[in-house]
Amino acid sequence: MTSHSATVEFRTLLQKERDQLLSQLAELGFGQDGGLSYDTNFADSSQVNAERGEAEALAAPLREALSEVDEALERVDEGTYGSCLRCSSPIGSDRLEAMPATRYCIACASRT
Repeated sequence: MTSHSATVEFRTLLQKERDQLLSQLAELGFGQDGGLSYDTNFADSSQVNAERGEAEALAAPLREALSEVDEALERVDEGTYGSCLRCSSPIGSDRLEAMPATRYCIACASRT
C-alpha cells in the first residue's frame, strides 16, 4: 500500500497516461465509442479495409494498456493500489513510478 500523498501522485500519473492513450486512439480514428470512423463515400473499399486492419492492429496494444490503466485507477479508488495482486506484498515505489499500472511486485512479475 502507498501513502496518501504518493497515491495522489500515482493517480495523476495514471490519469495522464490514460489521456495519452485516449489521444493516441483518437489519432488512429477511434472515437469515444471505440469504433473507427471512415468516410463511407470513399471509392476504394479495399483501401479502407486495409487501413482499418492496420488501425486495429495498432490499437490493440493501446486498448490493452488503457484497460490496465483503468484497472489501476479502480485499485486507487478501492484503496488497494500499490499491493501485488498475486502475493499482496507492497509494490516498490520505483516500480510504480516506472510502470504505474503494474499489477505485480517485481518477484511475482518475474515468475510469469
